[in-house]
Amino acid sequence: MSPTPGRVTAVDTYDIRFPTSRELDGSDAMNPDPDYSAAYVVLRTDAEDGHEGHGFTFTIGRGNEVQVAAVQALRAHVVGRPLDELCADPGTLNRDLIGDSQLRWLGPEKGVMHMAIGAVVNAVWDLAAKRAAKPLWQLLADADPAWLVSQVDFRYIADALTPEDALALLRLGRGGAAARETRLRQYGYPGYTTSPGWLGYSDEKLTRLARQAVADGFTQIKLKVGADLADDVRRCRAARAAIGPGIRLAIDANQRWNRDEAVRWTRALAEFDPYWVEEPTSPDDVLAHAAIRDAVAPVKVATGEHVQNRIVFKQLLQAGAVDVLQIDAARVGGVNENLAILLLAARFGVPVCPHAGGVGLCELVQHLSMFDYVALSGTTENRVIEYVDHLHEHFTDPVEVRGGHYTAPTAPGFSATMRAESIARYTYPDGAFWAADRARREGAAA
Repeated sequence: MSPTPGRVTAVDTYDIRFPTSRELDGSDAMNPDPDYSAAYVVLRTDAEDGHEGHGFTFTIGRGNEVQVAAVQALRAHVVGRPLDELCADPGTLNRDLIGDSQLRWLGPEKGVMHMAIGAVVNAVWDLAAKRAAKPLWQLLADADPAWLVSQVDFRYIADALTPEDALALLRLGRGGAAARETRLRQYGYPGYTTSPGWLGYSDEKLTRLARQAVADGFTQIKLKVGADLADDVRRCRAARAAIGPGIRLAIDANQRWNRDEAVRWTRALAEFDPYWVEEPTSPDDVLAHAAIRDAVAPVKVATGEHVQNRIVFKQLLQAGAVDVLQIDAARVGGVNENLAILLLAARFGVPVCPHAGGVGLCELVQHLSMFDYVALSGTTENRVIEYVDHLHEHFTDPVEVRGGHYTAPTAPGFSATMRAESIARYTYPDGAFWAADRARREGAAA
């Protein structure tokens, strides 16, 4: 059946916030009190099939209204677009959004505006996958390699990855793809969990959750570090005792350190055999990452969740500054730019282990890793997707993790659709939860 014709009729935006700071979920050395939030976008259409495109970008509370306003600024580029053309070539919209000269001045290709572009572009891919009746990972894996190359912006990265390089990688990746897809559907994709490791958790809670993670089948956990070295030594010792020697323990500093401090701190924790140290310094400092990597080996260096675009990823790879590359589904300019980053990683032979800590990020990024496995890198060796057991119940197609593995999604789309009741309850400041919370605080102050 051919796609139902129609157009985008509206771009609706929502400021959605969840009160995760109340339990210190998500707390780390740089962000002690995050309220996991989403600048959420819905592409409304007049199509007879009723399909809509859903996307979002992730924040941690205050300032989410700025991100919502940035999404709203893109409406004129989207409303009125024919759905057939939009879904057949999301790359054209991606280039139009990035190429808006006045909005580009606010970046270019970085920060709030670029994340807003990612939210809209991801919503288009969600719509395209729904209209194709496929989960996004399968839509990408089934796509013609030449078409996938057409979706990538090679500007500023052609010195490291040409269209010809990308086409060769994708054609090579098709070999054995059918067998890998069967294996993915049967066994899933390996994950690791950060749920035990939030910095605000007590040692008792850390230990209990770490043991539970191993019992649940995870072979890697991650701890937040960087606020106080003595605390980190104590917490890493407790975690290692809880999980035993055969489970990988990663540590995450969330950009807390200067270069030399990162080296000293990582060496001080080396007795606990950390598998990687994540975001040891500023995500923009390529040379510092390279120096840290040289100094702390065999501990690996991982980064990427705050890397702002494909150009910085390219430089990290060219400089030999990372052992593990961490894409984020909602930080850069959407699926198109993440395709470029996955291709760069494949070109340099660096494993991709996505960031997925915030609301909805697990739901999104699983599709990118599964595509990478089936149709690009062809392996899950030393590759894991982060998993955090928070807020999945707010999505109509939440992630499923069994035995420490992500189950391959089967529902059409990008798994981005949030439940209507969750949107109504947690829209800030007048959703049901926040209105009641405000009334309670005002009553207590009276």
